[in-house]
Amino acid sequence: MSAAAYIVVLGAGESGASAARLARRKGHRVFVSDAGAGQERYLEELRQDGVEFETGGHTEDRIFSADLVVKSPGIPDSVPMVERLRAEGIPVISEIEFAFRYAPRGAKIVGITGSNGKTTTTMLTHHLLDFAGLKAVAGGNLGDSFARLLLEDETPDIFVLELSSFQLDGIEKFRPDIAAVLNITPDHLDRYNYEMERYADAKLRISMAQRRDDQLLLLRDTEVIEPALRRRDAQSQLTTIDATDLNGDGLLVDGFEFSLQTGLLRGKHNALNALFAIRIALMLGVTEQEIQLGLDSFSPAPHRMEVVPTADGRTWINDSKATNVDATFFALDATEEPTVWIAGGTDKGNDYDLLVETVRGRVHTLICLAIDAKKLRKAFAGVVPQIHATHSMTVAVQLAGYYAEAGDRILLSPACASFDLFKNYVDRGDQFREAVKTQHA
Repeated sequence: MSAAAYIVVLGAGESGASAARLARRKGHRVFVSDAGAGQERYLEELRQDGVEFETGGHTEDRIFSADLVVKSPGIPDSVPMVERLRAEGIPVISEIEFAFRYAPRGAKIVGITGSNGKTTTTMLTHHLLDFAGLKAVAGGNLGDSFARLLLEDETPDIFVLELSSFQLDGIEKFRPDIAAVLNITPDHLDRYNYEMERYADAKLRISMAQRRDDQLLLLRDTEVIEPALRRRDAQSQLTTIDATDLNGDGLLVDGFEFSLQTGLLRGKHNALNALFAIRIALMLGVTEQEIQLGLDSFSPAPHRMEVVPTADGRTWINDSKATNVDATFFALDATEEPTVWIAGGTDKGNDYDLLVETVRGRVHTLICLAIDAKKLRKAFAGVVPQIHATHSMTVAVQLAGYYAEAGDRILLSPACASFDLFKNYVDRGDQFREAVKTQHA
């Protein structure tokens, strides 16, 4: 790409604004177009870097004269404008792909994807590396975009990137030295014509440009991941992560045994996440002693099996990030304690039958937090002794406090999107945390 290329960025959010600023600093002519109002924080960054932008619509003449278009991951490939751009021979790529073209030579890139557990695994991997004194940063779909990380003055030796299928849809030459596919379960299928194979293929794109000396870590999964791998025909060195590597309270990796009992990570799903993070850390030269100390000192991200501290003898857990059935299954399966379960929201075609046997005998009270709770009520009628519904987080927490006894856990794990009653899963989790704190003030 010449220094005078004309680049159009669609979307003025975190990834779009950062990609535009990176392009501007690399000497390109840049124009940002956002159909929405944009966020003032990012618009001000564009102003400060001298990047032209528009909001509230698209000026097609300016967009269709681009040499290259970088699109937000929230914009599907099926949008008519994207289809027209490609039909006219204008390349359309993701911010991850664009940023990769300016990644420093010699730096290692770790890419982590999966339907569930991406954020925890990314954060844990970064923590293990950072704890051992390696110069690593984390970002991608988590916090700072890849492009923003490249705008920083200090260059790290290792980039640990959480990657969504939406971001991977727009890659061509992006090549992680180490790639990890944690799991693939039904999610975002509306983006992939409700075809599980297409969704799985999007996840496996993470390996499309890898070479023979690169590493690809995959969960052992004969139903979805292994067929997708055969369709992809990856060239990288393959390592399979298996649940049999879990040995009671221990994790067995390359002959070393690690424990999660002295840290804050709980549940089989987090043990599997830790297996990936540990193996990545070992590949990058971290010792087993440093890894165990890192596991002991790690704090999970908010809204992901986050324990809200109280002194009432009950365990209050904020798992608002569980926006699909599989994530909630892992949360419910994490302990055997009697449970009050708060669930519901915007249903994404959920099949609650997958949860019935896990719920039976474990959940004594279900609180449906949704505008429409009929499907949840029907799914668990006769399975859960007490079922109540509310539109208020405050009332949900009050009901949970009424029905939960000492030794019980109260689990917010919705299995649904948040948009019926809340801004997003963060708002939902924040309201839960605050309601719990208020009740125990």
